[in-house]
Amino acid sequence: MKITRRITLLAAASLAATVAVPAFAQSKLKVAAIYTVPVEQQWVSRIDKALKAAAARGEVEYVFSENVANADYERVMRQYAESGNVLIVGESFAVETAARKVAKDYPKVSFLMGSSGKPQAPNFGVFDNYIQEPAYLSGMIAAGMSKSGKIGMVGGYPIPEVNRLMNAFIAGAKEVNPKVEFSISFINSWFDPPKAKEAAFAMIDKGADVMYAERFGVSDAAKERKVLAIGNVINTQAQYPDTVVASALWNMEPTIDAAIKAVKAGAFKAEDYGRYSTMKFKGSELAPLGTFAKKVPADLVAKVQAKEKAILAGSFVVKVDDSQPKAGK
Repeated sequence: MKITRRITLLAAASLAATVAVPAFAQSKLKVAAIYTVPVEQQWVSRIDKALKAAAARGEVEYVFSENVANADYERVMRQYAESGNVLIVGESFAVETAARKVAKDYPKVSFLMGSSGKPQAPNFGVFDNYIQEPAYLSGMIAAGMSKSGKIGMVGGYPIPEVNRLMNAFIAGAKEVNPKVEFSISFINSWFDPPKAKEAAFAMIDKGADVMYAERFGVSDAAKERKVLAIGNVINTQAQYPDTVVASALWNMEPTIDAAIKAVKAGAFKAEDYGRYSTMKFKGSELAPLGTFAKKVPADLVAKVQAKEKAILAGSFVVKVDDSQPKAGK
């Protein structure tokens, strides 16, 4: 299959091409992002949303490339670094060595990369979607809404970024129902809705009446079979009003805004930006129940709200468990 790349530029108004650039525009940071999947994919869409918001505020000029093959990632990074971009955002999970090599070669450029590794001095910061807190809360809701006591979970790959969310979800579900059973499957792809849908069908056929939709395609299966689903990273309830009960949302704005502020101040350094994805920094949250506001039992809602308050107060800490989740009880 031929891989195509679409490059989008969010710039100032078209008049900028014919008139002198005003002083405020000259202060805009040039920011580039590199994505290995389409921007419609859940995880990437949150980064893109945050960067577009910064562009809309007039803080940055934002360009991005999507569907970049791993083998081509280093070349695209270098191209953006050579083009005057002062901040480059991306996902280095499968290209750690290449990405870190590029960062070393461009010490004056700031790099903020999704990574399982540690920061690399002086200019390679890392981030991740540490949304295990709302994932725990959504697990509570899933167990409380399940009548069969069987929950299906479909993920992309069993890597730390996925495992920690699934494990938090499982822990939350077990708080409400210690006897709940889990079916778990990984489709070995970040974007293959048909494959995810088939995996979900198999679990529903075995009795799962609530599905954890870590990947696109799962909610479609749930909708067709008239069972419930729990969303991840983004809120898709508008598309599935009778299916998606709740979602653990990732808000990338706090991470991006902190990085932009640091670059502007000339203070960007190699650090872990993961903390900005926690609920404390408003980097994550449990989506409003919306169409399910009156369908979720009041006592369950009260339990979830109490746990949310405990998390925000620091009296309850959701464990970060990066190990591969196991099916069963």
